[in-house]
Amino acid sequence: MTPDIYADIILPLPFPKLFTYHIPPDLNPYPERGTRVVVPFGKKKQYSGIVFSIHNKKPKEYETKPVLSVLDNSPVVTPKQIDFWEWIAEYYQCTLGEVYKAALPSGLKLESETRVYYNPDYEQTGELPEKAIKLLSFLSEKKVCSVAEINDFLNQKNSLNLLQTLIDESAVFVTERLKDRYRPKTENHLRLNEKCRNEKSLHEAFNSIEKAPRQTELLMKLIHLTGGAGNAMKGKSVSRKALLKENPGAASPLNELIKKGILEQFPLQTERLDRSQEQIQQKKTFSLAQAKAFEEIEKAFDDHTVVLFHGVTSSGKTELYIHLIEKHLKKGEQVLYLLPEIALTTQITTRLKRHFGNRLGIYHSKFSSEERVEVYRDLLEDKNYQIILGVRSSIFLPFKNLGLIIVDEEHEHSFKQFDPAPRYHARDAGIMLAHKHGAKVLLGTATPSIESYYNAQRGKYGLVELHTRYEDIQMPRILVADLKEARRKKQMKSHFTPVLFEHIEKALTDKKQVILFQNRRGFSPFLECSVCSWVPRCKFCDVSMTYHKKMNQLVCHYCGHTVTTPQTCQACGSPALSTQGFGTEKIEEEVKLLFPEARVSRMDLDTTRSKKSYQTIISDFETGSVDILIGTQMVTKGLDFNNVSVVGILNADNMLNMPDFRAFERGFQMMAQVSGRAGRKNKRGTVVLQTSSPEHPIIKYVVDNDYDAMYRSQLAERRTYKYPPYFRLIYLVLKHKQKNTLDNAATALAARLRTILGDRVLGPQEPPVARIQNKYLTRIMLKYEKGHSPSYIKKIVNDAIDAILSDHQWKYISVYADVDPL
Repeated sequence: MTPDIYADIILPLPFPKLFTYHIPPDLNPYPERGTRVVVPFGKKKQYSGIVFSIHNKKPKEYETKPVLSVLDNSPVVTPKQIDFWEWIAEYYQCTLGEVYKAALPSGLKLESETRVYYNPDYEQTGELPEKAIKLLSFLSEKKVCSVAEINDFLNQKNSLNLLQTLIDESAVFVTERLKDRYRPKTENHLRLNEKCRNEKSLHEAFNSIEKAPRQTELLMKLIHLTGGAGNAMKGKSVSRKALLKENPGAASPLNELIKKGILEQFPLQTERLDRSQEQIQQKKTFSLAQAKAFEEIEKAFDDHTVVLFHGVTSSGKTELYIHLIEKHLKKGEQVLYLLPEIALTTQITTRLKRHFGNRLGIYHSKFSSEERVEVYRDLLEDKNYQIILGVRSSIFLPFKNLGLIIVDEEHEHSFKQFDPAPRYHARDAGIMLAHKHGAKVLLGTATPSIESYYNAQRGKYGLVELHTRYEDIQMPRILVADLKEARRKKQMKSHFTPVLFEHIEKALTDKKQVILFQNRRGFSPFLECSVCSWVPRCKFCDVSMTYHKKMNQLVCHYCGHTVTTPQTCQACGSPALSTQGFGTEKIEEEVKLLFPEARVSRMDLDTTRSKKSYQTIISDFETGSVDILIGTQMVTKGLDFNNVSVVGILNADNMLNMPDFRAFERGFQMMAQVSGRAGRKNKRGTVVLQTSSPEHPIIKYVVDNDYDAMYRSQLAERRTYKYPPYFRLIYLVLKHKQKNTLDNAATALAARLRTILGDRVLGPQEPPVARIQNKYLTRIMLKYEKGHSPSYIKKIVNDAIDAILSDHQWKYISVYADVDPL
């Protein structure tokens, strides 16, 4: 007797354990590890899951359900990927289901949706509620729709009770249907009808249309585009779009050819990906300093898997990356080039395309789900791409022969995923990914993270430094402008000190460009009543709402809640509402007033929501169509512009006064990085740094471009107060609608953890924003020595959380771990 076969399935759900299903003996094709299968879950739902393992151990706790179908003939997730997922789940204290949900493009994850069908034979017998009658009328017109459409129609979040009334009445019935999110792109193609694919019938076809010159012309053009009559008679096709492009306005005669049966039209699957070919350029010749750095990197890779490349801004790091990529491609290896921001991919894409052509693939969230599926499958099937340029989610792609990972701007906190789980750091996870593939990792930056530099100083990483700019261009001159003094003397012009204002004027006169950096978007951080000091706050979060003038709205930057800007104070009724502080939108407005002849653009989250918005803004600035670019931290990262002579940092104090042990490090990095945008070609640039604390040590380190001094000062503090790189951190974040319940549970959890971890447990303590989306937050901090096993810490934490949540009064509290928080 053949033993029953079972499969453990990874589902896109946050359960700590995998679910086991039995495999029907007649299932075809038979599932392998890493293939997608459709399985039932709960009473009605169906999901596509990933086969984790196949075995003959029947679970004792529950009766297994069957695997319904297999979606793939071969695995879509490789063994190395699954191994990597397991490491992510263990180290970052989440579940495999949460990793699966983040790792695969949504187009490869199927989930059933409830479809509601109207019963045409329904006859009303009893009375129905008014809303049910309204819904019934809607359904009788639609015939079939989703629950989401019903919710939209009724303008409510949940219509299940009302729907159940109609189900009980037999007015409607429901089914679960698996929704496939990926649709291959098709394009209409044309070819000779099969009956015309020989010389005699083709000659007869031409004779039949000899009095229709437009049709004759079209038929001849189709034959020409297919490469001649021989190819056309073999059934070679041409796209309808291409044929009509050659013959504008010929849609009507084309339809006649189809109608007469001479041509046939059919859909042909095509790609969404841009395969356009840039003109291939040769690599640039290294400077002596670059050549020396490249040689040192190669040598460092002999002894280290990871090398930190510390090169000042505009030192030519990207050119070294290109040479390094070329070397690995010649060995037949794949390369992953990680960037922290989508904005950066615009410039780097153009540059890499010129060297590597269609071997380069792009992967980030501004691509549609379908495009990401096609990039994923391209790699899975070893088609075209050997290099992937992407943001943090690119680490989950199915590499087969990964040889090199480049992490550009490795210090950037954008590499850390905040919400939802897995809350991974792409740099650190990338190092583990490289380890599993036997690949090398190059961490590149002008301002290394303290953790990475510490690892390099201790010999864990190799270290290569490049202290001179390409072509020996001087580092920018940094001028410190005292905001407090300028305000005291009433010298400010709007938010500009005399020093910055004069330099902007001179740059515009000299036909040079200016970048202004303010790390707050919106018009103003908040409104305030000048009579009673009332400040509009989000009703769902404990935070003031940001004023966006263009939309005339107050927006919560935590939950997205918006309200129309009030005309009067909601507390005292006074119309004396005034803006406080300033964001990028306000700077844009004021720059246009102060410099009316200047062409001004803004780059922040509000202006870069569409796929091509980054490209448009950067291209306009690059080509000189924009004189002044105003932006948030997006403008600080690795962008290369030839004609920028002045950079203005409008308020350095915002960065230095954050309640975070990394505030000084991050402030130094941002100011140094944005300063590096000035004077990158031909001439030394100028940076004007506006601050109310000109004597602050971090300001001095930025002016002197003294990374080492900043590193030493911060390292001493970190050692004293037990912070990274000496200790590891985990935040346990608890959420609940009732503050008292939350506080009691957090206190109990901290006490339970202290019985094992002692004074390594700190808190609970409220975070700076203690309520988001109507849920109160508190957090417990764990500080523990390096060397402890992640699985050991995870078990301690999970056992404590399970013990707390098993108490009935706390069962609705949500808890998650943020490992290595930023």
